[in-house]
Amino acid sequence: MCRKPFRSRPNPERVPIQILIIGCGYLGLRAAHAWLERGHIVSALTRSSQRAAEWERIGIQPVVGDVLDPASLESLPTADVCLYAVGYDRTAPADKRSVYVDGLANVLAEIRPKIPRLIYISSTSVYGQDHGETVNEDSPCVPISEGGEICLAAEQLIRQATGADFRSCILRLAGIYGPQRLIARVEQLRAGTPLTGNPEAWLNLIHVDDAVSAVLRLAEQDSFGPLYLLSDASPLRRREFYAGIAELVGAPAPVFVAGGETGLNKRCDSTRIRHELNWELQYPDAVATLRTLF
Repeated sequence: MCRKPFRSRPNPERVPIQILIIGCGYLGLRAAHAWLERGHIVSALTRSSQRAAEWERIGIQPVVGDVLDPASLESLPTADVCLYAVGYDRTAPADKRSVYVDGLANVLAEIRPKIPRLIYISSTSVYGQDHGETVNEDSPCVPISEGGEICLAAEQLIRQATGADFRSCILRLAGIYGPQRLIARVEQLRAGTPLTGNPEAWLNLIHVDDAVSAVLRLAEQDSFGPLYLLSDASPLRRREFYAGIAELVGAPAPVFVAGGETGLNKRCDSTRIRHELNWELQYPDAVATLRTLF
């Protein structure tokens, strides 16, 4: 049985804050629910009028607009915190760099005078280490994939915009997983379709509920660093992870073939965020967590 998404306890004594979410998808929507349950006011940007109506019914104040259309962003509200978690929609006509870099620049130009704090969701793809090295916030970033280069360019925009009146925190997320996130892989394993890539390469993951929990903690903190790496406490081999899924769903053992993305063989150390924010992972081990998902 799938575990329910992250839920925080309502706190009637908590002073409501206003939150704007740009990118209210797999992570952002769960954060929105958690903030609403805490009594906060949540607005979110969407390109879809239908989705806007759905959000309005659950208490999210929708803003219909597009990060690539600056005029449509003028109606973004003032807020105390902005969570920026835009993912790439492969069905959209715009290319990834335009969405991640140009779209972010448009949003920053609009919200910087309105919102004093930004939590930006980035990716560990900014690290180019590919020989099993351990990386953390101090490790050099020399991405070897186009996606990593684009994420790093977006991070640079955040740093340039940050100042005394606009504080930001970049969260570099490992591969995010959770309920309904592994369906394609399950179908692939059941069909016996080979997985591409090195089965002995290190895999770094973060459960969506832990990602939400970290975002909520950051939104409440007065003191925080400019950058955190967010991964669970147990990097594991790709073979181990997919073998665990296969066993749980009754699929044959995974078969791997050469190919796939590079830059997928490093070990992420997320000690800093746990120590500095006095925050703990709910799901430190992905293999142990799999049984809660199937």
